[in-house]
Amino acid sequence: MACLLEAPLRISVLSEVTASSRHYVDRLFDPDPQKVLLGVIDMKNAVIGNNKQKANLIVLGAVPRLLYLLQQDSSGAELRTECAVVLGSLAMGTENNVKSLVDCHIIPALLQGLLSQDLKFIEACLRCLRTVFISTVTPVQLLYTDAAVIPHLMSLLSRSRRTQEYTCQIFCHCCKTPDHQTILYNHGAIQNIAHLLISSSYKVQMQALKCFSVLAYENPQVSMTLVNVLVDGELLSQVFVRMMQRDKPIEMQLTAAKCLTYMCRAGAIRTDDNCIVLKTLPCLVRMCSKERLLEERVDGAETLAYLIEPDVELQRIASITDHLIAMLADYFKYPSSVSAITDIKRLDHDLKHAHELRQAAFKLYASLGANDEDIRKKIIETENMMDRIVSGLSESSIKVRLAAVRCLHSLSRSVQQLRTSFQDHAVWKPLMKLLQNAPEEVLVMASSTLCNLLLEFSPSKEPILESGAIDLLCSLTQSESPALRVNGIWALMNMAFQAEQKIKMDILRALSTEQLFRLLSDPDVNVLMKTLGLLRNLLSTRPHIDQIMSSHGKQIMQAVTLILEGEHNIEVKEQTLCILANIGDGTTAKDLIMINDDVLQKIKYYMGHSNVKLQLAATFCISNLIWNEEEGSQERQDRLREMGFVDILHKLTQSTDPSLCDRAKTAMQQYLA
Repeated sequence: MACLLEAPLRISVLSEVTASSRHYVDRLFDPDPQKVLLGVIDMKNAVIGNNKQKANLIVLGAVPRLLYLLQQDSSGAELRTECAVVLGSLAMGTENNVKSLVDCHIIPALLQGLLSQDLKFIEACLRCLRTVFISTVTPVQLLYTDAAVIPHLMSLLSRSRRTQEYTCQIFCHCCKTPDHQTILYNHGAIQNIAHLLISSSYKVQMQALKCFSVLAYENPQVSMTLVNVLVDGELLSQVFVRMMQRDKPIEMQLTAAKCLTYMCRAGAIRTDDNCIVLKTLPCLVRMCSKERLLEERVDGAETLAYLIEPDVELQRIASITDHLIAMLADYFKYPSSVSAITDIKRLDHDLKHAHELRQAAFKLYASLGANDEDIRKKIIETENMMDRIVSGLSESSIKVRLAAVRCLHSLSRSVQQLRTSFQDHAVWKPLMKLLQNAPEEVLVMASSTLCNLLLEFSPSKEPILESGAIDLLCSLTQSESPALRVNGIWALMNMAFQAEQKIKMDILRALSTEQLFRLLSDPDVNVLMKTLGLLRNLLSTRPHIDQIMSSHGKQIMQAVTLILEGEHNIEVKEQTLCILANIGDGTTAKDLIMINDDVLQKIKYYMGHSNVKLQLAATFCISNLIWNEEEGSQERQDRLREMGFVDILHKLTQSTDPSLCDRAKTAMQQYLA
């Protein structure tokens, strides 16, 4: 019975709530403009900080009426401004509120409002636009629909501090793609915003600074321009350096460091420039200390990881700055039971976001250990590091899993660590689990790491094989993603290197000859190269060569011919000739070359090629075919002499390239023996 009573009760409560809000909406339709204005002002006071009231007014249809009043010239400047203020307040509520506003076409109405002459109204429209665009549910493309909007916004930068602050904020939140950067750049964003960096208003300075960080990110054109910009006679990069001084607010230091980081990564500032080595890098390391707020530590570590990622010297400097490697270990202990946080709200926030710290630490460790063996050793010796990575691989947050696997990938480049720490902690187990089911980005990084764990000196190779890796890797070679196909075939190539016959046959069986030849005609050159590498590793050691060629010889010779005839680069053709040389090293397999005139003519052609690498590989094929101690060598030598190979070898003994000259002489000796 109680259940039956519950529904009507809820409805009556809802109707009471909406009824108490209805009079606000009713007043918007009063014929007396003065009463409408007072109604809007009362509504403004009622919605401030009251999300429930905001939702009610939206449900009751306040938004279309407010937008109508905002767009009428007859409404008068004060009413139109107050309407914009209320709409801005509604936009500060939940995501659903923003969505409702966008669905009511608030953005075109506000953009239209910017054409007014009334500064207060313009500021209110900009403020509301800023609030709407800050939300993740707003499609930023709406700012770029009308080509006249961006130049008009640029012109508003000279009107007041508020227009400067809000306009820069809008640009900052709506600059999401290289196309957006180009549009803003072409409309003079740099020239119009640069002088705002020395504004007397901190808020304006900060929004201008943030604008430059989003404009410069991965954009060489913008970054190269920024290097030469002068602000009040001072180079922009020096303005940024000043903003990183310790007495400046943390937000300013961090954003200025981002600007210089992005300019450096885009190639506009050298990595050994003092402003990077002595200013930006130390500033970012400071941001990682435990005195900083969680979001500052996250931002600092992620920006530093990005700055040093491609440069070994910066990695070395960072690794010895302020005990950074040990400092990052604290990222995993946060918030600790003895945390200094006394603010309950802050503690609650930090507990919810602690995973972001772990993600940032993994990213920075990955960058630090990308190249230097000593740094990798220091990272791995940091307390419980391998355990942390292993647990990171199975965290619920996808971003943490990705960062952990990135870190593992970076450390897996170390021969020493593959033989020790990686084995002690059986990292291959969570890695294999991750490969069963993960988003593409994680799969790419995890399969890359697996490639390293399958190198012949890695003790993990055996258990990985036993856990069914071959089938898993073969399935990766069928992926739509070229990166996954490359990694799948690369791992199989490493697996086949100096492997026993059974493993090689298992690979061929699981991959299937159809798939192998599909990969040999893959449009991605990296896939093709790794497939040739796999084939070369499969066709090594005589018994293996003979067995594989006896079962798959016809198709392999066909594929080799197609590649040597095709439009491929030197590396691809060299690898293919090396496969032929391996076939020529077989006992029975070499007959497949000898009976194939077409292939012999191709070898002859490449012996006379202008590229030494191809000449060397082709000469190696012939060398293997005519080797004296082998059965039938006399007949093969005679046949190849008839075809003119001896003349070519004789010519190659005169080569200016010492390796080619030696290889040709060794082959010639087989005829003289």
